[in-house]
Amino acid sequence: MPRIIRSPDCGNSPKNGFVEDTAIALETGICDPETFDPAVTWESTSTRQIVGRTAVLEALSTEHAPAKVIVEYAISHGRVGAASGEVIRANGETSRFCHVLEFTSLRANHVARVKSYD
Repeated sequence: MPRIIRSPDCGNSPKNGFVEDTAIALETGICDPETFDPAVTWESTSTRQIVGRTAVLEALSTEHAPAKVIVEYAISHGRVGAASGEVIRANGETSRFCHVLEFTSLRANHVARVKSYD
């Protein structure tokens, strides 16, 4: 299990917490399938667009869990949220991430679209 360092800013905002949890899931491959809408789309700079909850879960299952995930910022406004931070692999390699999320509703309890930048 990776070591997770969460943003200090998410304690009072359930929506920001959901954004943070989703970013952690995208980086570790460990997630609740209900996070994603059945018709979710995931676009990233390194892969083609992935469409559908099943395809996203399959892609996440192939992720190699990092040694550490550090979430620096997780924010939300209306139907959109974003999280950024750093991932440290077991071999010491580090990389940065940013995930921009679009929710299915203002309640922000299901992700309809993800755009990932690394």
